Amino acid sequence: MSEDRPRRPRSGGSSGPRRGSGASNGRSRPARGSGDNRSGGPGGGRSRGDDKRGGRGAGGRGAGGRGRRTVGQRREEYGGRPEPRTEAERRAEEVRKRRGPRRTERTPELEREQIEGREIEQWVDEGSVRDAALGATQRGAATDRGRPAPEVDPEVVAEIHEALDPQRAARLSERLASASAALDRERFDEARRMVTPLVRELPQVAAVHEVSGLANYRTGRWRHAAQSLELARQLKPDPSLLPVLADCYRALKRWDDVDTVWNDVKKASPQHDVMAEARIVVAGAYADRGDLSAAIALMQPAQQPPKRVRAHHLRQWYVLADLYDRAGDTVSATRWFQQIASREPNFADVRDRLRSLGR
Repeated sequence: MSEDRPRRPRSGGSSGPRRGSGASNGRSRPARGSGDNRSGGPGGGRSRGDDKRGGRGAGGRGAGGRGRRTVGQRREEYGGRPEPRTEAERRAEEVRKRRGPRRTERTPELEREQIEGREIEQWVDEGSVRDAALGATQRGAATDRGRPAPEVDPEVVAEIHEALDPQRAARLSERLASASAALDRERFDEARRMVTPLVRELPQVAAVHEVSGLANYRTGRWRHAAQSLELARQLKPDPSLLPVLADCYRALKRWDDVDTVWNDVKKASPQHDVMAEARIVVAGAYADRGDLSAAIALMQPAQQPPKRVRAHHLRQWYVLADLYDRAGDTVSATRWFQQIASREPNFADVRDRLRSLGR
């Protein structure tokens, strides 16, 4: 849906594939007749060939008449494993070559397959409010306009310096500023990658969780975004984060949490634009559950004529018109779409919506 500003989060982790043991135990047997066998059994001791030719001289040959190879050379020939010495080992090596590496063995190909196979949380909205009002509500970007230049707030810098030595604090402050700048430029994946290490080093700084939450929100990682935003508001309450947090819970279908955040918004009594964005999100949550009447009732305050029409008024009118259209009240839908068009003809897809209503 929409939001206006961002601030608070949490984190998680993952583990890689376990390394398999393989078919061999990693030990190699000395070649028979090579002069390396020092056991007392058959073939133990030096061969006559070694005695006559000076044992291990350069280029010397053992009793078998075979040139010596280093352990490394023998391992290279067999993919890093010891050279098979018995018939059973040779058969096992042939089977291994035919079947390829075990799924538990770590190979570049297996790791690449696992990385490429990872999935990012995807949410398909079941209602039309979000799709229809996507351009109008500018989901996740409304607060970016109100953000100051990508400079870290002096209070945040002071927090970082309290936690770290001056040199490290200065470096991480620069990284946080860069992550915030990437977020403002809508380079959301870049912002998320830059801020993730900061979350581990500066878990007590609300601004770090805020940037992390917004970056995850804009890349569709709803669960991580909600965790980060919750942490941010625990460290430093900020009502402007609540509409974004409610929208994360809406995406996750955590309806009770949506209602809880909405109650927190009403208690905070934030600025009109923040209240409007939260109202849009909660109305969308009702619509997602098929309760259009409750969604329309929640949007009723938006019908009060404002002294001055601002962007958040237009967004509320758009959602209200869309809800009426979905509920089958085309007269009311037309009235609100026309209200928008009279002030901002190019707002979202208002012209198309009016044409679809025969206007």
